[in-house]
Amino acid sequence: MSTLCECYADAGRLQLGRRRLLIGAAGVLAASALPSGAVQAASQMAKTSLSPTDALKMMKEGNENFRNEAPSLAANGRERRLELARGQAPFCVLVGCSDSRVSPEILFGRGLGELFIVRNAGNTVDTAALGSIEYAVGVLGVPLVVVLGHQSCGAVAAAVDVVEKNATFPGVIGEMVQPIVPAVLEAKAQGGDLLEASVRSNARRVAKRLTTQSLVITGALNQGKVKVVGARYGLSDGHIEWMEDI
Repeated sequence: MSTLCECYADAGRLQLGRRRLLIGAAGVLAASALPSGAVQAASQMAKTSLSPTDALKMMKEGNENFRNEAPSLAANGRERRLELARGQAPFCVLVGCSDSRVSPEILFGRGLGELFIVRNAGNTVDTAALGSIEYAVGVLGVPLVVVLGHQSCGAVAAAVDVVEKNATFPGVIGEMVQPIVPAVLEAKAQGGDLLEASVRSNARRVAKRLTTQSLVITGALNQGKVKVVGARYGLSDGHIEWMEDI
């Protein structure tokens, strides 16, 4: 097991080095990834007026309404569609898992055009995901980023099996799981229910990396324009556990 852990620690350091090389051009990614005219048009669109604190409050209230089965007030009708055809002004980036049981707009009671969603198995952030998040924060002016893990996450469970059983998976599933392994190792050192502790550790670690390894996001943080939080969704009770001390 020590050999396995050392192997993944080395892999993590290599991945971090490559990530930093990519992120070194973060300021360019948000702009040069699109035609200059498209970036200029996006930057001129009206942005949300919500502060990071108010945006987080709306997400919390939306989840409470979902849990209490309150009638949804989300705007999804014809008028809203026509309004959004002219441009978008989302107030939250939601980095979530692809799991079919974790649908962001439903869990937070939000409507069309309110959430900028990045989803993959295990709610990890690769280059494409990071560029998407940076676009939302740096160009669209989104004031809140939520990294949402969830109870009984299959991708995290696979990473646990790698650590505990030296498991292997077909295709590129193993590569997808690799970024989660450090979170499992961290959780393992803490004791307790390894899967659930790993879910929390993974969400927290991804959120923390966004605040330290993205020039676009750190710049917005320093200016008080964005807040980044981790979170964990309970499948059985619908409750969102917030991790704001990132």
